[in-house]
Amino acid sequence: MTADPIADLPALLATASDILDAAAPRFAEGIGAPSAISKGGNDFATELDLELERTISDRLERRTGIEVHGEEFGGPQLTSGTAWVLDPIDGTFNYSSGHPLSGMLLALVHEGEPVLGLTWLPILGRRYAAALGGPVTLNGAPLPPLPRGRLAEAMIGFGAFNVDATGRIPGRFRFDLLGPLSRLSSRVRMHGSTGIDLAFTASGVLGGAIVFGHHPWDNAAGVALIRAAGGVVTDLAGDPWHITSGSVLAAAPGVHEELLDMISMVSTA
Repeated sequence: MTADPIADLPALLATASDILDAAAPRFAEGIGAPSAISKGGNDFATELDLELERTISDRLERRTGIEVHGEEFGGPQLTSGTAWVLDPIDGTFNYSSGHPLSGMLLALVHEGEPVLGLTWLPILGRRYAAALGGPVTLNGAPLPPLPRGRLAEAMIGFGAFNVDATGRIPGRFRFDLLGPLSRLSSRVRMHGSTGIDLAFTASGVLGGAIVFGHHPWDNAAGVALIRAAGGVVTDLAGDPWHITSGSVLAAAPGVHEELLDMISMVSTA
């Protein structure tokens, strides 16, 4: 490794892609794996979460010399320095149920900002990747930058929803967003996977995504993809997204401004 750990982002992206490619068959054959570890509430991990995180983390550290912060085992702090951020199975409930909308998420974070993003969807046969500055690639082919859009013509991905949920962003607030969002947007979609919502936004399948979660392993890869595609990424209050942000609002230019206006109206109602 050179003194600058991100001096050659294309090489790091190629290495990370190779490692996820090698893990993809194991991911695909394990779909339907049962819950193994309860995390409280309705959240859990499968044995394959643990296996994949160990395997991918070991290969990344051996080949790049950069430590890994994973969902299941943790790792170095992310607000400074350089580290990989890994979610071995995003959309775990989908995955364990045999639902195909799930994937592997990997980002390289430098000084609190994602500079590489990879979202591998082995069941769907889709691999999204990007380095700082773009372009986003889908299965190795570059995608065009996101054009300016309108909310009325856009499908919007909507995050985890339970009207009775409490916590940082209560279910009642999420419920209050659904009404105006359904009236103003073309369609609302709940995929059950933050990684898919953000990758589909980066590729233009969705016009935007509203993410209520704050975990960096869920958000960092998709944020990198959307920024590389020319999209806009903030939190729900409109502040620039960073690794400690409590939410994500990501969309094509134009769509993001309309979504932020809508959220502001609900917040002040």
